[in-house]
Parts: sequence; C-alpha cells; structure tokens
Amino acid sequence: MFKQDTGVLNNKSDQRLEQAVAWCSDTLAVTNLEVTPASADASFRRYFRVRHHHKSYILMDAPPQQEDCGPFLRCAQIFTESGVAVPKIFAEDVKNGFILLEDFGDRLYLQYLSAENAAGMYERAISELIRIQDAPASEFPNYDRNLLMNEMALFETWYLGKHLNLDLTLEENELLHQSFTVLAEHALDQPQVVVHRDFHSRNLVWRPDQPPGVLDFQDAVWGPITYDLVSLLKDCYIAWPKKFIYQMVDEYLTQYSSKIGAPELPLQQFRDWFHLMGIQRHLKAIGIFARLNHRDGKPGYLNDIPRVMAYVLDATASYRPLFELRSFILEQVIPADPSLHRLLERNE
Repeated sequence: MFKQDTGVLNNKSDQRLEQAVAWCSDTLAVTNLEVTPASADASFRRYFRVRHHHKSYILMDAPPQQEDCGPFLRCAQIFTESGVAVPKIFAEDVKNGFILLEDFGDRLYLQYLSAENAAGMYERAISELIRIQDAPASEFPNYDRNLLMNEMALFETWYLGKHLNLDLTLEENELLHQSFTVLAEHALDQPQVVVHRDFHSRNLVWRPDQPPGVLDFQDAVWGPITYDLVSLLKDCYIAWPKKFIYQMVDEYLTQYSSKIGAPELPLQQFRDWFHLMGIQRHLKAIGIFARLNHRDGKPGYLNDIPRVMAYVLDATASYRPLFELRSFILEQVIPADPSLHRLLERNE
C-alpha cells in the first residue's frame, strides 16, 4: 500500500505508477510509502518523490516504449566516475523503465536565482560544467553536422510550419538551409568537449554546502565547447543583462584556463562562438516548444518562445552572414505570431 498526495492519481487508475511504487516497495523492503509528484520534463519521463519515515528518494518512471533508460544509466556512471554531482542510483528495472535515485531536494536554480545571488550560484554551476567537459570523450556520441542540422530543422517543421502555418517560398527555404549550415559549421569549428546538452536552471539543484546537483544528463554528447555555457547563461527560462552574461563568460574562461594543459581560448573568438552557438540552440528550442504543444499536449512551453526569440534577434544582429535570417524573422515570422509582436517594437 502507499499514500498518495492529491493530484498524483486522477480518477482513472495510474497503473504504471502503481506498478512503479510496488517495485519500489519491494526494492526497499518497506510498505506505506508516501508518493508525491517531483517533476515532469519535456519527454515522457515522470519523477516522483518517495518517502518512508525520514528517508527520501526519487522514482523515475520512463515508459520503455518511449524512453530508453540505457543512456541515463551509462551517463550516470561516467559522470559519477568523473566527479560530477549526479544522483546516485540505488536500483533499476530497465525492462519496465523504473529507476530509484538519490533525492537532491527541490531547490531548482530557476526558483532560487536572484540578482543578488546569481554570480555565486553561476560560478558554482560553471565549476560543475567544467567537470562535465573533462569526462572521457570516447564514451559519448559525436554532436555531428547531421544532428545539428536536424535540430534546427525542428524550427522550420514544427514552429514555422505546424505552429504558424507559414508556406515558405523556395528562396526562404534556401535561406534557412544556408543559415543553418553557417551555424553548424561554426559549431564544428569550436574545440570539442563533453556536452550535457540541457545544462540550465531547471536541471540544476542548489545545494548550499555541496556542488549543484546535475539532472537530465542522458543526452550527453561530444560537441562544441560553448554549447552548455550558452544554455546556462542564455537560459530559455530566465534572462540576464548582457553585462552579467559577459561577466560569467569571463568567469568560465578564468576557471577553464586554470586547468593544467588547457589550450588558450581567445576572448573575442570565444564570444563569437558563444553567440552563434546560442542561435543554433535557440532555433532548436523554439521548434521543440512548438512540438511539445502540438504533439505532446504541453502548451506551457509556448510562453517561453518570446524570450528565446529575443535571444535569436539580438545575436543575429551582430553577424553579417545571418542578417537575411534576421530580416526574415522580423518581416515574416514575428508578424505571424501574436506573442512576439512586442519584439517588433524593440527591434524597430
């Protein structure tokens, strides 16, 4: 038996949750577990907080038809061995898609960041990021050109096509392809490191006396050095002044350069890579947010598109090869999306 918080189950029986909790009870050899929702992410995975007396765990429910637990388990082992603060794994049932994890608590960075504490919190996040980048390269798939291009294609397919119902001309399609190619080439020109691929305020847990806990790392790859840094500092869910972003970029370079044998990263070149990488990531994110709405019934992410599009407009204003992309967005895309109309005033 288990106690449930209001909202864990609806009127219909949640058979997967019942199965997961039964497995958890057997694994821990206890009864009367208290189960409450912990979080959900932009996938089919769900997370529940499981308590028994004074102990607390996180139960991951990853339906095997939609989610493969293998990459999560593999990355967890590699990152643990590399000193990254990822949750310990207490038990796993790969066949059924259940994993019992260490509970880092519920203090997500997004909830605790403020102008007063941001510098200190980001400095610690950057330290953890560098540990991730130092993990063994051979253990991760390449973030290759095809993957970079396919990610940006989500912007065209799901946002421009499905969400805005834009019927692009041949010239506009060619413009997008050329712009995507420029961004992919700049990503591949950068030094390559291990990339978390979703390193931001919703996947970092603030722990005052310990390194920040790192979540949602199963998609890690070998890719561009600026990817995770721009994910962190040009966050899809919280925005910071440019001055602060540059301050934290400098903090990253300071920490990076202190490593033994670290190659030199020229400041202006690194900043250019950083901004161009951000455009690639943010075009992908806009496409994913539209897909989450139309395919997965998760409309909440649409509220973040204006923030993300503002990053794209700001960055494309500084790079001549992307001026036409910026004009296309201003003239064709933003007028078609009422949620973005205020961006026209900012960019007049």
